[in-house]
Amino acid sequence: MKNQLQSLALNQGLQKGKKLWSEAGREQLRELPMMEHAARRRDHLLAKVEQLDGEISGLDALVRQQAEARPEARRLMTHPGVGPQTALATVLTLGEVSRFASAKQVASYLGLIPGEYSSGNKQRLGHISKQGSSLMRFLLVEAGQTAARNDAQLRRAYARLAAKKCRAVAKVMIARRLAVRLYWMLRRNWTYAELARHAGEPGSFCGAQ
Repeated sequence: MKNQLQSLALNQGLQKGKKLWSEAGREQLRELPMMEHAARRRDHLLAKVEQLDGEISGLDALVRQQAEARPEARRLMTHPGVGPQTALATVLTLGEVSRFASAKQVASYLGLIPGEYSSGNKQRLGHISKQGSSLMRFLLVEAGQTAARNDAQLRRAYARLAAKKCRAVAKVMIARRLAVRLYWMLRRNWTYAELARHAGEPGSFCGAQ
């Protein structure tokens, strides 16, 4: 719906990007002179977007309430980039983390391990398996991008792989490392500060093992 409204705005010469969703931006969109059919569609879409925004806000509040009620989720939220949705989804998806013998098993369970293709003496890694929860992978990729901006070690790792391969591959790698970090935080009952301290210095835990 927002994409359709952006298109209507652009057709009338109003180019504001994300600022279109501010109060001032929406007011400008409402006041744009349009043909009757286009104006009716604009008004309908604006009303639906506002309705859905209200529903989303209510659901966000419910998720936050549920996350705050769980000590393990609160600990995960101390990690940069990890909000209530990612924390709660991680807790509910992984369940009792002691059932995973290693961090690699967690990454495999979430579908973040590259497939292996071997021929002769050569070993080649392909795309990630994408098994498990697609929602969990989406949340980890999104949270990983914020985490990489606020965690020095993740930022360096992302920059190196993005330069060597591509940004898409780097995003998946950061999501995998974040998943491993969250696993250790759950397994050891650590906050982000405790995770960093056990790794030797703040932000240095790579979560590769």
